Parts: sequence; C-alpha cells; structure tokens
Amino acid sequence: MPDLAGLITYASFFFVTALVNAIVCLGLNLQWGQTGLFNVGIAGFVAIGAYASALLTTPAIEGHWGGFALPIVIGWIGAMAAAGALSAFVGAITLRLRADYLAITTFGVAVTVHLVALNAQRLTGGAFGIGFIPRPFESLAEKPLQFGVANLAVVAALVGILYVALERLVRSPWGRVLRAIREDERAARSLGKNPTHYRLQAFALGGAIMGLGGAVHAHYIGFIAPENYQSALTFQIWAMLIVGGSGNNRGAIIGAILIWALWSASGLAIGAFFPAEEQARAAALRIAAIGAMLATMIVLRPRGLLGERATVSRHLDDVRP
Repeated sequence: MPDLAGLITYASFFFVTALVNAIVCLGLNLQWGQTGLFNVGIAGFVAIGAYASALLTTPAIEGHWGGFALPIVIGWIGAMAAAGALSAFVGAITLRLRADYLAITTFGVAVTVHLVALNAQRLTGGAFGIGFIPRPFESLAEKPLQFGVANLAVVAALVGILYVALERLVRSPWGRVLRAIREDERAARSLGKNPTHYRLQAFALGGAIMGLGGAVHAHYIGFIAPENYQSALTFQIWAMLIVGGSGNNRGAIIGAILIWALWSASGLAIGAFFPAEEQARAAALRIAAIGAMLATMIVLRPRGLLGERATVSRHLDDVRP
C-alpha cells in the first residue's frame, strides 16, 4: 500500500516548484505575451532576485558581504526591486533599438550575472553558493508533510495574488495599450501613446516578477549556487509559456505545471532505465522531451493550450480616445 504521507509530501514539493516556475512564467508573459519583448536572459533576472533576497535575509558571515538577517518578506521585496531595477536599466538602453538588440542584451546580462555569481566570492559565495537561507516554516522542517503543505499554501496564495493583479492590469487601459503597441506600433503612436515608455514599464515589471520567483525558490530550498541559473532555465520558462499559451496568464500557469511534470517524469524515467554511470549523459533526453512537446504543440496548437485570440483591430479600438 502506498505511503499516503510520502505521496502528499512529494506532491507538495512538485507543485511548489511548478508554481515558482509559474511566477517566472507570468513575468515573461507580461514581457512577451502582452508586449512582444523578447527576453532570452530569464535566468539572469531570476538569479538577481535569488541572490538579492539571500543577501538581505541570511545571517552575517565573516568574510562575506550582506548578511542583514532581515525578514523573508523584506527579502522578497528587495528581490523584486533589484531585478526590476536591472530590467529598467537594460530596457532604457535597448528598447529604442530593434527587437533583436534586446534579445542579445538580455542574453549578455544572463551570462554576466552567471560569471559574477561564479567569481564574486565575497558577495555570492562563488561556485559554493550561499547557504543558510531562511526558509518559511523552518520550525516544521523536521516534519516534511506539514512543511511541504504549508509552503505550498503560501506559494499558491502568492501565485493567486499575482494572477488576479496581472489580470486586472492587462484588462486595464494600460494593458490594452501594451497589446496595441505589440500588434501595430505605428497605429498606437498615432493615437498619442509613447511605445518606449510603455515597453519600459512592462519590461521592468516583468523582470521584478521574475526576481520574485527566484527569491521564493531560494527561500524554499535554503541554498543557491550559480549552476541553478543556467540557460536551461530560460529554455524551460519559454517552453512553459509557449505550451500554455502566450498572452494568457492562465496558460502561463498551466504551461508551467505541464512542462515541470514532463521534466520530472523524464528525470524519473532516466533514473529507472539507465545505469548510474550513463544517467549524466542521458539527462540531455529531458531537453529532447521538452523539445518534442514544443514541436508537437506548435504543429497542433500554434497558439498554445490557452493562447490569446484577440485581433489587432480590437486592441486599437480599445485605446482610441
């Protein structure tokens, strides 16, 4: 007979991780799905949020910067501020240029953040990372079932709050202007809207949400290292948004859960069918599995499971005075 408590504990871990990815995916959906901003440096903005929150909340350690031992909530706010500020800086430089410059710059940001995390040992701990990050409900850590369920409740509530807030934003005049700019910038400009300002706001807010996702995950696992923020993370988040449906917040959440389920299932399959000495190389099959799912989705449902259906004329009508 299966261990019910063990199943619930694993399910809690699975859904906490999936919903953390959903937070990051919601940030990408605001940038790309609503505004058409191509960010291929997601891992960098997530890492900024994770490290900022860790530095604010961990206890002081001799020889390391940071260690302010502030409350976790303050760390989350600091993570959003740091990632949002970096996004605003990058956007201010690139958003007036062609879209491919934004992609190149965000990729460069991700590489730079990773290199800094590897080499700035007094700040980031280098390759060894930062440990002793305070975890919500730390007192329940020796009770995995209660610890998992409590953290799942917090993360689910956070995703729910974000979803409601973003739905209100995208249905507001501000959100309608974003979609109009995405579809036809010249027409939106002719109606008196400044595309650069709106794009900068959306890019900064989306980056702040990504930073929040990084901070929440850092506090859940209690440890971060540069290897957690490689290009595979960017690939995963993009796959989640494409599968769920770009431009739809519900699609971003559902896509995050589905892709994380595929990622987890493929990992279990590799452990079951490959000998231990072959599992490191076989791990590439997890990327291949997501790639196959993406290709299938693009062929069968190009807009994703819950893709946006609105038309260009409708968006322009929404922003006319």
